Amino acid sequence: MPRSDAQSACGRDLPAAMPGLPVRGIGPLRGTLPETSQSGEMMKPVRWGVLSTAKIGLQRVLPAMQKSAYCDIRAIASRSADSARRAAGALGIPKAYGSYEELLADPEIEAIYNPLPNHLHVPLTLQAAAAGKHVLCEKPIALNAQQARQLQAASGKVLIMEAFMVRFHPQWLRARELVRGGGIGTLRAVQFLFCYSNSDPANIRNQADIGGGALYDIGCYPITAGRFFFEAEPRRGIALIDRDPDFRTDRLTSALVDFGCGRHLDFTVSTQCTPYQRVHLCGTTGRIEIQIPVNAPQGAKTALFIDDGSSPSGAGIRTETLPESDQYMLQGEAFSRAVRGEISLPYGIENAIQGMGVIDALLRSEASGRWEEI
Repeated sequence: MPRSDAQSACGRDLPAAMPGLPVRGIGPLRGTLPETSQSGEMMKPVRWGVLSTAKIGLQRVLPAMQKSAYCDIRAIASRSADSARRAAGALGIPKAYGSYEELLADPEIEAIYNPLPNHLHVPLTLQAAAAGKHVLCEKPIALNAQQARQLQAASGKVLIMEAFMVRFHPQWLRARELVRGGGIGTLRAVQFLFCYSNSDPANIRNQADIGGGALYDIGCYPITAGRFFFEAEPRRGIALIDRDPDFRTDRLTSALVDFGCGRHLDFTVSTQCTPYQRVHLCGTTGRIEIQIPVNAPQGAKTALFIDDGSSPSGAGIRTETLPESDQYMLQGEAFSRAVRGEISLPYGIENAIQGMGVIDALLRSEASGRWEEI
């Protein structure tokens, strides 16, 4: 595969596991049988437990994982036994627990999905690891890099991964393949706009003390995109942040992140703008546009728009359609296969800590008004 001049000059400085992500990529959406191991035996599905009845779990992640023969969702826990039972009944989950501790004590459970509010990600992941459970933890994995480092010791005993499902979606994987192959020349700019509108004071995304706000909730996706497509770590960043006067959360954040070697990520995220999301990968000879980069319709076909730059009117755009897929299912399968030792863990704690370091720098920039080193 040809390398672009930026790759030759600057190199890729992310862990080697990232470029060669070993997951089932583009293919029809269906619950396939687990792959056979080297011994010729079928891979035994991983038995999962879920901490909390969070909407993202009930509506997106768990139904997707239940479609896969790699994942066996065996239990769900809530601080309310009634809430846990209702969720278990709705999704056909065999066990319901009225406390997180009860679930973590269940010897049948091998892996935990942790979609709790942001401030509980590290404490409950540590509890799960202490109980010998592997953990797939929702993003952001912590409130800062220092907090995320608390997971380093535990990650040596169990597997812990931050749940950025987009890294498993065929549209992201195919777009990166095109960038690697020089399909748009040298990638110079990643531009990301991601907004939604939420003014509910009771919503956890509007509660500053527990990790609410645009940068934590959705700004982490553009940061992930920059690192994913440049296959490099950024050097410095600067941010302009507007905070809600009542919530104290950042309701509008724009940032410029420098990856060195003439590579820029710029993004705007908001919790109080009209819903929209789009990413552009701009190269020296072309451009790739991902229409719905984060909330891609589950189980649906997706498309990449590839522009050769021949006309400002868009006459040079061709559409590449990708088969049906579900990024949450693919993410659950990849983690389950890593638990079984079928593949290496695609993204570990060090990767998560580096991502948190970018958020830390942008928050420092809000206070200083200057570029901040990452």
